[in-house]
Amino acid sequence: MSLGIDRAEEEGQNRRPAWHRGVGRLVDLLGVRRMADRLTGFDPIQWGRVVQQKEIQSWLDTLPAEDMEVLEISGDEWRDARPWHSHRMECFPAFDVCDQPLSARFDLIIADQVFEHLARPYRAAGNVLSMLKPGGRFLISTPFLVRVHRFPIDYTRWTEDGLRNFLGEAGFPLEGIKTGSWGNRACVKANFTRWTSYRSRLHSLHDEPDFPVHVWAMATCATTPKSEEERSP
Repeated sequence: MSLGIDRAEEEGQNRRPAWHRGVGRLVDLLGVRRMADRLTGFDPIQWGRVVQQKEIQSWLDTLPAEDMEVLEISGDEWRDARPWHSHRMECFPAFDVCDQPLSARFDLIIADQVFEHLARPYRAAGNVLSMLKPGGRFLISTPFLVRVHRFPIDYTRWTEDGLRNFLGEAGFPLEGIKTGSWGNRACVKANFTRWTSYRSRLHSLHDEPDFPVHVWAMATCATTPKSEEERSP
């Protein structure tokens, strides 16, 4: 699973008072929760990530997966999204993308809900670029209007325009960057105290562009790698 938000959900559950956990167990035993889930169209995916997941999947569906070597940083959310030629996962602290790049080269690198936790995101993005084959792609998603979640530290937020600019500063050609975002005020408020699971009969997927909960992008690097001097702003 992706870094940060999933751990934050577990931490939030552990902080609930004993009486709250006891009521939850009683509700489970009586079968009330299962009935409520059916009536409300419960889906375990977080409400704020429904549109993001669908759009990213549509992007991945256009790629020649069988020929692609994939690196996923601190997660395996997309391991089974396509029949990849290979899928490799590297996690912190064994692999610190802010430190040094791997020697291997990849057709696709994925960082899903990771970069907001990095102390040196520009250095990390440069390392990602150096690990891509010519014409390779970098898929990144980050939260925006989401409460601070320190796992271990929460550093950064980007708007859709900000994420595009960030990737351009890192050396990706601007014409090869596509972005997306989704959110609405109700979803922002619902996530104040916990990460709310999606219920199709209760939760709207109407997008309010001024209230993005999550932002994502896919950047394609140049077919001819740039030198370190050319990538420097």
